[in-house]
Amino acid sequence: MTRTPFIGGNFKCTGTASSLTALVQDFNTNIAGKGYTSCEVVVAPATPYIGLVKSVARREIGVSAQNCIAKSGAFTGEMSAEQVKDMGLEYVIIGHSERRHVFGETQQVIAEKVKAALEKGLTVIFCIGETLKEREQGRTEEVCFEQMQTGIAQVPLALWSKIVIAYEPVWAIGTGKVASPDQAQQAVAAVRNWLLEKISRSVASSTRIIYGGSVNAKNSTALWSQPDIDGFLVGGASTKPEFADIVKAASMPKGTMSKL
Repeated sequence: MTRTPFIGGNFKCTGTASSLTALVQDFNTNIAGKGYTSCEVVVAPATPYIGLVKSVARREIGVSAQNCIAKSGAFTGEMSAEQVKDMGLEYVIIGHSERRHVFGETQQVIAEKVKAALEKGLTVIFCIGETLKEREQGRTEEVCFEQMQTGIAQVPLALWSKIVIAYEPVWAIGTGKVASPDQAQQAVAAVRNWLLEKISRSVASSTRIIYGGSVNAKNSTALWSQPDIDGFLVGGASTKPEFADIVKAASMPKGTMSKL
């Protein structure tokens, strides 16, 4: 099955009104304006700039929240899945390693967020990945499988089209280190096989699994060449014009897609 490439740009807690306006205008010209219609392109600005980015971005570029909580209420500083949807957004990133490891979000909290986001009709960019210590211990698959078992294993079959899985090894995020194409492919293929064994053949075949971790214009082509990698979740490079080059790389046809 052919899966539509998914390229996400996570701006994290960076940017100003003027810099983001200029950046998104560049994307309008060099991504939307180049007709890369074979890719689904989404950017995730910091919360204060969501409205701005949404107003500037052409319709070919989707806008995502970087996070949400499960319900509205007395939760100072947060934004609920209901509010994300009410802002006119269609996407939300959940389970990013910085939420897990910096802010201490538990597996249960993340699972509740996924459930709430799906109930509101949002597409969930669900992040998984191991730390350097866990990789050195040979626990990459164990860690990723546990994160998926808790966070998304209970997703109804009818809603799996609303899930994009982002494999992001923690040791490669913001470090300048990147998993080799073979390392990334091995992990993503293992995730796809887990979907086959735990969910269904159809879900394994159709679910997009993307790679994140120091992706840039120089390494994106080699990563994209791997059969199971369906796109990228890009951090630092998404705040630069080179993001367009990453989208261009993922617009190129793959030689062989995995078959399930």
